[in-house]
Amino acid sequence: MTTLTLRRPTLGRLLLPLCGVAVAVVSLGPFAVMALDAVRPNEEILASPATFLPDRWQWSTFPRVLSDERFLNWFKTSVLVAVASTAIVLLIAVPAAYYTARARFVGRKSFLLLVLVTQMFSPTSLVVGIYREFFELGLVNTYLAIILTNAAFNLAFAIWILHGFFAAIPTEVEEAAQLDGAGRAGTLWRIMLPLVRPALVTATVFTFIAAWNEYVVALTLMRDDARKPLTVGISSFVTGYEQQWNSLLAASVIAIVPVVLLFISVEKHLAGGMLAGSVK
Repeated sequence: MTTLTLRRPTLGRLLLPLCGVAVAVVSLGPFAVMALDAVRPNEEILASPATFLPDRWQWSTFPRVLSDERFLNWFKTSVLVAVASTAIVLLIAVPAAYYTARARFVGRKSFLLLVLVTQMFSPTSLVVGIYREFFELGLVNTYLAIILTNAAFNLAFAIWILHGFFAAIPTEVEEAAQLDGAGRAGTLWRIMLPLVRPALVTATVFTFIAAWNEYVVALTLMRDDARKPLTVGISSFVTGYEQQWNSLLAASVIAIVPVVLLFISVEKHLAGGMLAGSVK
């Protein structure tokens, strides 16, 4: 006759879930407050002492923001800039990473080092030079200026992560494809890209988020209110003459949605890209 022994949960097993819950509360707490304040009357937001839940729920804030023509223009600009910047980065990073991973040429290490060094600079430190350059080119207050800047500052990360993936693929895979009649371009498109899909997803997500959240360059280069991205435009809800805090918070909540949906849709591949190389 066998007896079942129940194992009491150890302190470590209880501590880990509690720490996870604590981290989740701390991380999600500000977003919960922001969402609750978005459906709170403006005068109640400024009232003291503040309550966690609204005393009076004002659900009309989100429809009002979504029907605001200025907000829709800002949203379209953010989508255009983020998508275009991501597309440019991938179009350049894929062949650059593939070539540096497979070819041996003079200055290869110097080129990779230069790519790494460019990752150390931030748009904030170079914003004056960036403005002067685009001013001379007549591109101030244009979408192209913001798109090119975002693409340039995210290109290094995409090249580095794709380079690591391409370099980890055995050369025998390409040789087998070439024996079957595939050219260099066909091998890259049909064989190599599917194998580096996690890296492609990681580069896409990080580039999109960086372009979506960029603020300083857009604030400096974009003067037309209708062409501003969301990060710059939503500050117009709060000025020295009018403070629409609930509209600002509602716009901020809406601005988070595309990024959250992107993460949900690619989370599986993103995890693979981030953990690549941890297991040999």
